[in-house]
Amino acid sequence: MSAMNFQKLMVPLGGLILLAVGYNNYGWPGVAVVSGGIVMFLLLHFTRTMQVLQRAADRPVGHVASAVMLNAKLKPKMTLLHVVAMTRSLGELRSVKDAQPEVYRWTDAGESWVEGEFVDGKLRSWQLTRPEVAADPVMLAAPAMQSTPADEGPR
Repeated sequence: MSAMNFQKLMVPLGGLILLAVGYNNYGWPGVAVVSGGIVMFLLLHFTRTMQVLQRAADRPVGHVASAVMLNAKLKPKMTLLHVVAMTRSLGELRSVKDAQPEVYRWTDAGESWVEGEFVDGKLRSWQLTRPEVAADPVMLAAPAMQSTPADEGPR
């Protein structure tokens, strides 16, 4: 069994165990208290998800303030929701829809971008790409600065 399937089973299984312990120790009032706690957990998770998506809805898709800073903050196994919360932007989908792995791109104003590869909603790898800086023709044509005796000051 893969780790992702195991994690998906642990939360409901933990809830069932808590319900059983509540019933075993306190009867139906214990089940009511544990059920209230589970509902509160689900509502908090739903509220956080909606806040992240609402903030991301106000920004252009795939835009981030600084791709370099995003690259520095990313860590393996981060969830897509966590990355969207950090960037406050939905990533631009670069892979085929509903295919694994999913590749998303976030680009900044300087045309640098970070592409993240997500497998089952968890960040597996990412790469920062910066645009090539073309040599400035004015700087290439200008002669090197040379000091003159007047620039050296009194002797």
